Amino acid sequence: MHYNVEPLRTRAEIDDFLWAVLQTHHGQRNRMIVLVGINTGLRMSDILKLTVGQVRNQDRVMIIEQKTGKKRWLFLKNLRAELLRYTRYRDANEPLFPSGRGKAAITVNGVYRVFQTAGRFLDRNDIGTHTLRKTFGYHYYQQTHDIAGLMMIFNHSSEQVTKRYIGIERDNIERQLNDFVLGIYPNEA
Repeated sequence: MHYNVEPLRTRAEIDDFLWAVLQTHHGQRNRMIVLVGINTGLRMSDILKLTVGQVRNQDRVMIIEQKTGKKRWLFLKNLRAELLRYTRYRDANEPLFPSGRGKAAITVNGVYRVFQTAGRFLDRNDIGTHTLRKTFGYHYYQQTHDIAGLMMIFNHSSEQVTKRYIGIERDNIERQLNDFVLGIYPNEA
């Protein structure tokens, strides 16, 4: 089955998804993955490379994105208290998001499976590992309307690519089509 991964567009959808991932095995870890993703806009492969020592007690961290090889600042100030609670009794060299089978980090495929399980709890088939990045972008744009800044954060080449990626184009089209109807005249009965 093929489907399009969508952002979580409302606070209720975010809260529901956070609840759903908490219901999965390693729920606290999975919740933290979601919080880091929706608050940083990082690709899942970069989220999973983070270590406890990189983020504990940090307001910002410089990383090198795996896909692009470019440096990027991660602003963690708003997540600092959550990250501190999550990492409190953990060694600095550990992966931030360990797998359930030892010292290695959970894989992108492992996160995908967790998200599919959470999506089934919510009767959604549009959840994937890009959902977090798209959610960040969608809400960043809704709050700031700064498409140029979002393009820089995402390393996208055009506004169109960024708007399509975060689902803004779909929202605009749906809004325009909301009252568009031909051949059906409800007031004529």
